[in-house]
Amino acid sequence: MVAASNPLAAQAGLDILRQGGNAADAAIATAAMLNVTEPASTGIGGDCFALYFDAKTKQVTALNGSGRAPAALALDDLRNLGYNEMPERSPHAITVPGAAAGWHDLLAQHGRMTLADVLTSAIYYASEGYPVHPVFGAGWKASENFLRNRPNTEDYLPGGKAPEVGQLVKLPGLARTLQAVAEGGPEAFYTGPIADSIVATIQEQGGLMTHDDLKNHTSTWGDPIGTGYRGVVVYEHPPNGQGLAALMALNIAEGWDLAAMPWDSPERLHLMVEAMRLAFADARWYITDMATNPAPLEALLNKSYAAQRRALASPNSAMQPPSYGAPPTSSNTVYLSVVDGDGNACSFINSLYMGFGTGIVAKGTGVFLQNRGACFSLEPGHPNALAGGKRPYHTIIPGMAVKDGKLWASFGVMGGFMQPQGHFQVISAMLDDDLNPQEALNRPRFCLMDGTSDSVLALEDGIPVKTMARLAELGHPVRPVAGRGRGLFGDGQIIRRDPDTGVLYGGSDPRKDGLTAAF
Repeated sequence: MVAASNPLAAQAGLDILRQGGNAADAAIATAAMLNVTEPASTGIGGDCFALYFDAKTKQVTALNGSGRAPAALALDDLRNLGYNEMPERSPHAITVPGAAAGWHDLLAQHGRMTLADVLTSAIYYASEGYPVHPVFGAGWKASENFLRNRPNTEDYLPGGKAPEVGQLVKLPGLARTLQAVAEGGPEAFYTGPIADSIVATIQEQGGLMTHDDLKNHTSTWGDPIGTGYRGVVVYEHPPNGQGLAALMALNIAEGWDLAAMPWDSPERLHLMVEAMRLAFADARWYITDMATNPAPLEALLNKSYAAQRRALASPNSAMQPPSYGAPPTSSNTVYLSVVDGDGNACSFINSLYMGFGTGIVAKGTGVFLQNRGACFSLEPGHPNALAGGKRPYHTIIPGMAVKDGKLWASFGVMGGFMQPQGHFQVISAMLDDDLNPQEALNRPRFCLMDGTSDSVLALEDGIPVKTMARLAELGHPVRPVAGRGRGLFGDGQIIRRDPDTGVLYGGSDPRKDGLTAAF
């Protein structure tokens, strides 16, 4: 089974499974196809993370395919230019794209196929064309003026304007790049003509990335972090990803009987929001590059620490914005999920961060360059402070859940700082309310909008007006949001596996153009 936010992408992954590929092979085929069909959200010019469940060893491994800031970029340089915060769409926000290496490394570690095998569909549709789907097409149209004022975007404005829904679009530059990577592996991306174009384009725009920054990039492998919730072990990728926030929220919420309250009651949503505020207070301080500023993960995920944080929440009023705690000692996107016939699972996420990343395309390549560096802090002494060669706080997080040593779910929810909030809400829906994957994804959501402890609380259409009013009375800065399909609340994919029969059942978020495909 493959669950993805675009039907052609889900079918690309399914085709690989039919050919005998496994979950890793199908995940890369799907991710590459999403680069073609959702170029604002993802691409080889961005980063990726993956969790992989091996059905034989029963182990979950974590791939960090995120890039680092250019070695020459320093915090003082930007502060001397007058910046107090990272400039979001600036060339200085471009970190080394990690996806090309990440795709290769996932296949090398867990796959059966080569990049040449799994990139076939993406190359075909980029070269021959594909029809623009409705939800993504609306977002593309909304970005037309932005793209018109960014460099080298002509492939993405056919005829000088954003394509219409249903229009056939070809991306020849991207097709050439994917073909080069299929033939030459990641070296074709990080060295040679593609690298020359990336470096030249960034430097023309005032950025500092060099050929050495690209050539020296490496992915890293490690162990996931996890916590128990209602009898299931939920795994997330360790920092610099923000999966820690989801696990901390689950730890805090575990002490409340959420199942005894209606899902849309103000009492339950209030507690869940408070758990998320507390989790973000810690996450926005502790999450950064573990190689430079290791977070005290064991202490932060300790159940006793969760109890201390839980005690700060009151059922009768919203808390003042909490600060990060001091635990006792003892750290725009596409998400896809694949489970193969052997029970291996790949939870995979790939992103440019904001829509179309920086909006800067490396000339002649069709590659949008990400703006992940926008998540660095320019506060001296902050754990996530900008430094050359450092990875930033990362919003993209894949999720995995295991029960009694067997795969229980491969899941994820996209959308910037919505992602840990989405993980928290869909896991609670499935475990506290016994919803199936599609029901869990259909449920209206809340969102702390900028992922901080004092964020405005956005509430999606479908949450009762009385509940919204009561949450406002409790002191939450409420913002009702009309309609569905808005990027604010993210969109997700979930595949569950019956531990007894091996039967798979999945869901694809109605907020996107997605599909769950199986055979």
